[in-house]
Amino acid sequence: MTERPGVPARELSDEDLERQGVHAHAMRHWVFLHGTAEQFRTHTERMLELEQEYLRRHPQRTWQGSGGDTVTPSRDDRIRDLVQTFSRAVTSLLDEEPAPATADGSARNGSARDPEEAQAALLRRFAEAPGGRLHKLEAHQIARQLAPDSHLVARLYRQDPPLLQADRDMRVLTEAGRSWLAAHAPTA
Repeated sequence: MTERPGVPARELSDEDLERQGVHAHAMRHWVFLHGTAEQFRTHTERMLELEQEYLRRHPQRTWQGSGGDTVTPSRDDRIRDLVQTFSRAVTSLLDEEPAPATADGSARNGSARDPEEAQAALLRRFAEAPGGRLHKLEAHQIARQLAPDSHLVARLYRQDPPLLQADRDMRVLTEAGRSWLAAHAPTA
């Protein structure tokens, strides 16, 4: 059988439910580190839907149903758990600092930047890091914020000479990158 991610969990066969649950858990790390906010939200909703359905069908296979006289959580308990999860997510969002606005009042996410400005902003972040080095995951997130065009970022590594280079799990600003940044520094 093929995986059908758009099918409600209640309509999946036991085999498909288990396959999609395993896949959702395997993908969680990638979505958490690299996915967009929308992908993370969608993934979280689907994973919870699959888990709740699995628990409904097979409580004895999970810690929730493995304690002898432990009972399956009631509908009210499951609703209470979901409301608490939702409440924590809302509180976390409210605690975040809002994104600074651009001159036109829109939130700055890098999409309004011209390529050279985005490149300079990204290289500045490397220059500000100790030794001009950032962990690859941190570099990836910064690049997504400042230069959403992945082709622009890839060119920084591929051009001759490269402005950035990979060193194991670190991404490093090269001497050519420092020179480019000095030549394109904004005049005060």
